[in-house]
Amino acid sequence: MLKTIYNKFDKHKINSLPKVEFPGRIITIFSEGEAERAIDYLLKQPILGIDTETRPSFHRGRQNMVALLQVSTLDTCFLFRLNMIGMTPAIIRFLEDTNVPKIGLSLKDDILMLNHRAEFTPGYFYDLQQHVKEIGIEDLALQKLYANIFGQKMSKAQRLSNWESHVLTDAQKRYAATDAWSCIMLYNEIERLKQTGEYELVMVEEPKPAEKD
Repeated sequence: MLKTIYNKFDKHKINSLPKVEFPGRIITIFSEGEAERAIDYLLKQPILGIDTETRPSFHRGRQNMVALLQVSTLDTCFLFRLNMIGMTPAIIRFLEDTNVPKIGLSLKDDILMLNHRAEFTPGYFYDLQQHVKEIGIEDLALQKLYANIFGQKMSKAQRLSNWESHVLTDAQKRYAATDAWSCIMLYNEIERLKQTGEYELVMVEEPKPAEKD
């Protein structure tokens, strides 16, 4: 049976979809030693999902430093508290690694923010936004992509929360882990659809603007 996907997904349909959350374990990294052990583990994996979180600024012209780097496998997500430990040598080593694919969305922005904390040469990164067009999808937002491909809703309720808080809430941790993990899920399914052709693309027309009297 062919999977139906849309070039553009109706955002009004998202709220009615079942909610999806990262189903695995979440490990928060607070020290350089923990970061070293986590990176050693992650660089032995075949594929990783990656994302960052930054405390929102509500003052014009002010931009906070990236506070969290989340890196996920299919069943384990590590949350690196960059506002507490900074860019450790292990984290730099991870970001410069050229062997393990690190899947993300709008990675140019993430890499730029991470470079503001410390300079590094980006390794093997794969930006989903550069590849979803190969199966006809025009939406580039993570929530829309996931709803389109899997028919499930990713909550964005924690997006503007305080990512520099001394203690992250369980809701923040689950949100951050879901964002990173979902990138692997999307990559695997998009690659499957590209290879098998088992999908039907439905073109959604843009609503015409109302005519003026």
